[in-house]
Amino acid sequence: MCKLFIQADSQLWQSSTRSLRIDGMVTSIRLENSFWGILEEIAKRDDLLVPQMITRLYHESIDAGHDMGNFTSFLRVCALRYLSLQANGQISSDINTSINTLNADEILLNEKAIHQAKH
Repeated sequence: MCKLFIQADSQLWQSSTRSLRIDGMVTSIRLENSFWGILEEIAKRDDLLVPQMITRLYHESIDAGHDMGNFTSFLRVCALRYLSLQANGQISSDINTSINTLNADEILLNEKAIHQAKH
């Protein structure tokens, strides 16, 4: 089991920092390269650059009343949820399908039903 993880490309877990502007303020985000790759795929699906997508996520999270005290963790969870939703068949793995076109309410209801069925 461990060989699958231990002998993977070590670049995946090495971190890199990217700087971007959110509301005119320069901020830096440090994530493992594996997470950056997933975020790049998510952004590409909606024809966005990663900084544009991150800014959008930040604003929509604030608008929803979330405390963004640990925004980096939020981004990691976004990346993991994206992969999980794909694995569960809730969203297409076709990168030509825009995330924006998905029915988020339906996906969230289905996800809740799956979670409840497991417990």
